[in-house]
Amino acid sequence: MASLSASNHVARVLSVANHVADVDASSRIANSWRRCLVSHKLDPARQGPPQTLTEAEIRHVAEPMEETIRLATPELDDLARVLRDAGYCVNLADVNATMLFSRLPGEADAKMFLDWKIYTGSNFAETFEGTNGLGTALAEEKPILVHRDEHFRAQWHMFSCAVAPLFDQAGRLAGAVNITSCREDLERTAHQLALAVTMEATRRMEGAIFRGHFRNAWIATVAGDGGSGLLAYDDDRRIVGACRSARALLGLTDGLIASGIDLSRYIKFDHHAARGADEVVELRRADGSALGQGHVAPPLRARPSTQRRDVPVDRFDSLHRLAGRDPGLIKSVKRLRSIGDHNLPVLLYGETGVGKDVFARAIHAASNRARNHYVALNCAAMPESLIDAELFGYEAGAFTGARRDGSKGLIVQADGGTLFLDEIGDMPIALQTRLLRVLENREVWPLGALKPVPVDIRLISATHRDLGRMAEEGAFRADLYFRLRGMEVRLPALRERADRDDIIRQIAREEAPDCRLSDEAWALLAAYPYPGNMRQLRHVLRLAGCTAEDGVIMDADLDLPPFGGRAAEPDLAAAERATIIEALQKHGGRVTEAARALKLSRATLYRKIKQLKIETAQ
Repeated sequence: MASLSASNHVARVLSVANHVADVDASSRIANSWRRCLVSHKLDPARQGPPQTLTEAEIRHVAEPMEETIRLATPELDDLARVLRDAGYCVNLADVNATMLFSRLPGEADAKMFLDWKIYTGSNFAETFEGTNGLGTALAEEKPILVHRDEHFRAQWHMFSCAVAPLFDQAGRLAGAVNITSCREDLERTAHQLALAVTMEATRRMEGAIFRGHFRNAWIATVAGDGGSGLLAYDDDRRIVGACRSARALLGLTDGLIASGIDLSRYIKFDHHAARGADEVVELRRADGSALGQGHVAPPLRARPSTQRRDVPVDRFDSLHRLAGRDPGLIKSVKRLRSIGDHNLPVLLYGETGVGKDVFARAIHAASNRARNHYVALNCAAMPESLIDAELFGYEAGAFTGARRDGSKGLIVQADGGTLFLDEIGDMPIALQTRLLRVLENREVWPLGALKPVPVDIRLISATHRDLGRMAEEGAFRADLYFRLRGMEVRLPALRERADRDDIIRQIAREEAPDCRLSDEAWALLAAYPYPGNMRQLRHVLRLAGCTAEDGVIMDADLDLPPFGGRAAEPDLAAAERATIIEALQKHGGRVTEAARALKLSRATLYRKIKQLKIETAQ
């Protein structure tokens, strides 16, 4: 929807009250606009930032959600990595639409969110901010995409928000996962795909929350028309918990669960067959009719060890798995083994999306510091004004707005463990000087402190930039560069790896476990150059797993741009346009068949048709 002037937008919103707006009168957006006008008494022309909590208020509000945030953080971080290059911020909010967890995109996109106060502590309840993704999804308890001018307040017209509500282990609304973008080049279809990815990530968060809460119970995964549901039951096979979808599937209520109702009243299976960590069983309804396959996992206390007690665990196993069969990485892991527990800094170099953070975590896990903290900071995602306080800490009252009890800073938090600085090439020169002093003196001076704090850290840094050249040009401190480069590990791009096929198969099993790849889809995946590396591959397969029909991923399900280079160059654009026109003509204008012939997804082909101004038969 094209952006409208503020006055036109306001007039359009106000017309909803009289049912004359140029939107579907029964649409969710129109209904939300009416709520904002009639029930909330809001003014669509009002300008100003959202309500934002202080640090103390954030801590108070976040306290009841600490466990939820902890269990959801791995998925939130993964979602942020997948969507970061598309300019999305990722937030987790409570039921009142207060953002309690935020991951901003990089560079210029992050500044936009900071300027408009879309970050931790900001509140976007529909009763305050009008129609917006976060507030409206929570008000209706349903996923929603609010695209640009669909926002109630005119000032939010440059943003697009896709939001999925988050439900706890008892099926109650616990909050929402929000992704927001200010990119003008992303059309509504792109945001709809991002919403599908967000909904799938939220489903996994709900699973982690459920399993974390019922860690001492047996957990059965039951498939149904609305997706899979989770049931928790005790050793006597009495149901002790059920997620929202399982409650809907089986008609369970709080009262029935509290009464200790027997599992066999709803489903039956061979319980004795479920002895492993996650066994597949054939499920039947209480009347004996087939319910399909399910999974049963025993309580954590009952799960057998995956290692024989007489076989020592190699702490470098994770690194060896990441190296796969790639000769260069195998050599690097061998060198990492040779330096053992020596406190030698490691510099990881590789393109965006190759998995530098995953590799850094594996190095930490293989060291004698594994029992201590692994602390990470993305220097590109953190505004310069905040990196100093986040990294070095500060004393109480060091500056206006500082926490009453101060902050230890990430370096001190990593004492005895590992500090990972991602995208260190984006660290400001002034902070490079302070970091160098920490590495040389093994002590840190928090802002406002009267004495230094001794620290013992192992530093792992990562970058996609050429730090050596930057040091020669004066854009990066040469002395710090040589301090960081105790050992350099180059992580190859996915297209360069000798074991690329193995990686594609493994990630397909992880991201789309219930699907198989068609021969055409496999051929397309094996030939694609992956400019976004592992992150792009995971994103593509996760989306394909959500949209595949009958458990088979076809080539048309893979949202892969057709060129790895710059499609905007005239010769490539002309060639691409001619190829698409030829395919459309050959298939009688049928976009689905043309997309299959071009080995593109339908969404990608539609986007290219619009971008290249190709006329199609209606």
